[in-house]
This record gives sequence, structure tokens and C-alpha cells, in this order.
Amino acid sequence: MGAPTITRDRVEALVRATLSLHDASLRSHYVATTARSWPIETLARALDCLCERAERAEAPAREVLVAVVDALNEHEMAEVVQRLREEAVGASLLALERLIRHPSRAVSVGPSEERSRSCDDVVRADGGGRSLTLGQRKWLSRRPDRHVIEQLLRDPHPVVVAGCLQNPRATEEDVLRLVAHRPGRSDVLAEVARSRWVHRPRVRLALVLNRATPIEIAVRISGLLTRPELELVAGSTGAAPALRAVCLEHLERRPPFKRHARTSVSTRTPSRPNLH
Repeated sequence: MGAPTITRDRVEALVRATLSLHDASLRSHYVATTARSWPIETLARALDCLCERAERAEAPAREVLVAVVDALNEHEMAEVVQRLREEAVGASLLALERLIRHPSRAVSVGPSEERSRSCDDVVRADGGGRSLTLGQRKWLSRRPDRHVIEQLLRDPHPVVVAGCLQNPRATEEDVLRLVAHRPGRSDVLAEVARSRWVHRPRVRLALVLNRATPIEIAVRISGLLTRPELELVAGSTGAAPALRAVCLEHLERRPPFKRHARTSVSTRTPSRPNLH
């Protein structure tokens, strides 16, 4: 068999295996494990083919791309992402390159944010003004207390925020307030992008529109946006120019939006957003 046939077979196998799993975290883990086990050339060509299908709005490919983005956003995948980036540029894998592009960063951490980072060791998080250590705040972030969750979502330490994001009592409105806050904090926004909340369309769009979101993460998430969302980001003066350029590239390849042809991905996997 020729290389294109082998690549198509690999993609079909990846799609079937990923969609056979009904939990988002299992899908992400499977994709990450597969990515580490395949030769980088094979992986790059398979993901490029998958990205091309997703850009054509093929439903299975777009659903699997969610798991791919989840996997690539993890800390442990940084080396794999860099090798994929080099392979995509060297082999002219344009669809993959759009997904994992890393434009130069234009956002810096301001003085007020630096001051908030310096107080990571203790914050006052209870009604009496008692100082709480990082360990205590991490423990409290897992407690089913709405008031405490609302307080700790403003914590300067991303590990505490990550605990709140996993708390069953946290709501989408809580997360939206966190993501929409200006000035944003890159490390905190990255934790949101690695959480289950990134599958919510409003949270996903808010992350992309916040210039403090790490640009490489925002670029990857932009590959999951619907056509109306891409148009919104591309026309937003608040979005980073490099991100707007990527969204325009996606728009050029995305089929026209047809409301009557919409198919809800959430009917197959409730934790997944509609990606059409």
C-alpha cells in the first residue's frame, strides 16, 4: 500500500477507537498514548489528514479533533507538540500547522499580576480574614461550598483554581466570570483550557477572545470553533492579530454554515459541544 492509503487507514483506526470511548478524559488519554507510540512522521501525517477532514466539517473528524486538542493542551505533551510543529513545517502539512502554530507572544504579565503571584503562599479566603496556606486552599477547593468556590476561583495560584474547576458545585457562570476577567492570568486560563469546561461553547469562545490565554492554546482551540464563532474572533479588534489570521484561514476552508444541516454531537457524547 502507498503512503496515502496507510495514512487514511491510520486515521480511520484513530477515529473508530476514539469514538468508541464515551468519556472525554478517556478519549484524551487514548489520543495522548497513541501520539507517544506512533513515529512522529506517521502521527503528523495522520493528524494533518484528520485536520483537513475537520476543516471540511466532517462530523466524526471534528469530534475526534476535540480529543486531539485536549491531549495536545496537556503539559506532558509539550515535546510531542514541538516535534509535530517541526514536522508540519518541514513536510508542508498545512492543516496540522494551522492547529499547532505558535505565533510570537504579544501579551506580557503586568505589575499588578506579578504582585498577585507574589502572595501565592497565603491569601485571606474566609469571612474572618484568616490567612490560609496553599495546602489549606487546595483542600477547600474540593469542598462542596458555593461561597468558598466563588472566593477561591479568584485565588492567585493555578493549582487552587484547577481544584475549583473540578468541583461538582462549580457552574458554567462561575467559569465564564473567571475567563472574562481582565486582566487575565495566562496560567489560570491555561488550567481552564485543560478542564472539562473547555467543551462548553461559551467558555471555549471566551478563552479564545481573552488575549491572556496562552497563544498556542488559543490557536488550537480556534480549530474547534464554529463558522459564526470564527467570524466573531476574526472580526474582533480585541483578539491577537496572529489568532485572527488563523481564524481567517479556517474560515476560507470551512463550508458555509447551514442551520438545517446541524447535527448535535452531544447526542452521542453529552459532555461534548456542538461543533458544526
